Order: sequence, then C-alpha cells, then structure tokens
Amino acid sequence: MSNKSSKSIKKTTEEILEDSDFKSLYSQKNTISVILTILELVLYFGFIALIAFNKPYLSQKLSGAITIGIPIAVGTIFFSWVLTGIYIFWANNKYDVLVKKVKEKIGG
Repeated sequence: MSNKSSKSIKKTTEEILEDSDFKSLYSQKNTISVILTILELVLYFGFIALIAFNKPYLSQKLSGAITIGIPIAVGTIFFSWVLTGIYIFWANNKYDVLVKKVKEKIGG
C-alpha cells in the first residue's frame, strides 16, 4: 500500500514541478533573491574594501569629529534596510499572490 501512495505523491509532485505557475514562482523568487544578494554583497564588501585600501579617504574630516567614513557606514546600513524593504514589498505583493495561486491549483 505504501508503494501506491508514494507513486501518487511522486506523480503529484512532478505535476506541481511542471506547472507553469510554479515555474514562474520559482523563477521570480530566484531572480529577486540573486539580484538583492549580489547588491548586498557589493555594498558590504565594497565598504570593507574601502576601509582596507583607502583609509586616508575615510578619515577626512567633514565637521568636527565626523569623518567621511561615518556617513558611508550609516549609508551602508541604511541601504541594507532598503534592500530588505524591497524584498518584503516584493514578497507581499508578488510572491504571496503566486504562492496562493499555486496552492489553490494543488488543493493546499
């Protein structure tokens, strides 16, 4: 009996994996994830590289004790939040809609 049920589950899984809405969901999620991950890595490692290779630039005074490095560091953190917000906005407006559509098709 377990042989029959595992075959039917496998067939259902194959049908889901071949579904155009599921493929679209998978593709869109991978695309947004890769783009945002690359942007975050460039942002973070760019900042670290700036620290490593151009300390004199970062240590230039803007006003009093504030150097150029401080607003750049704050900007790095802020931009990370922006990227997170972009993902949340996308997930709430696109991803969740597609997940719901796929769930309705498979009866989940």
